[in-house]
Amino acid sequence: MIELLTANTPNGKKISIMLEEVNLEYKITKININKDEQFKADFKKLSPFSKIPVIIDHKTNQSLFESGAILIYLAEKSGKFYNKDQRTIINQWLMGQMAYVGPMLGQHHQFHHYNPGKSEFGEKRYFKISERIYKELDERLSVSRYLAGEDYTIADIATFPWIARHEWHDIGLKKFKSLTRWYIEISKRESVIKGYDLLNKGEEIPKV
Repeated sequence: MIELLTANTPNGKKISIMLEEVNLEYKITKININKDEQFKADFKKLSPFSKIPVIIDHKTNQSLFESGAILIYLAEKSGKFYNKDQRTIINQWLMGQMAYVGPMLGQHHQFHHYNPGKSEFGEKRYFKISERIYKELDERLSVSRYLAGEDYTIADIATFPWIARHEWHDIGLKKFKSLTRWYIEISKRESVIKGYDLLNKGEEIPKV
């Protein structure tokens, strides 16, 4: 049994989608980040940076923090979406999501979606960076079916929930033909649909 300690965010959805994709038994323990539950001592013991998500593999009594590390662990445990022959390129696109796509789109959320009008500099800066991310992903997907090649991998699973907030970004996903093709294809996967609804409240993947 895998216990997923998380909130309903793109980083949280990465892991619920992965757990559905690899068909591992799991349960969700909600962490209310709006009430600062991630800073409680018990959670900080599992996640030194007080970030969600965290998993506990109760079969091995092992816990992991950082969503990229969790995806790798689950991929190795299940033998899926992390082909040994492709790991060098998968790791590059996975780390790109962890270090660039997620953090920059996350800042765009803060300035553009949550706090509009508070910082013209912040809004313009992160809108421009986010627009560039869309272009860069679109360029990659114009020559590759998925981010790491012809196979669907944990790099795609990591990136998809961030693009699923495209309505927040106001960049216009439809303008990016290849990124849209990739987004629609992944959004039709049954495990993605189920995993995206992390809290089991009928949440649907946003349409293009």
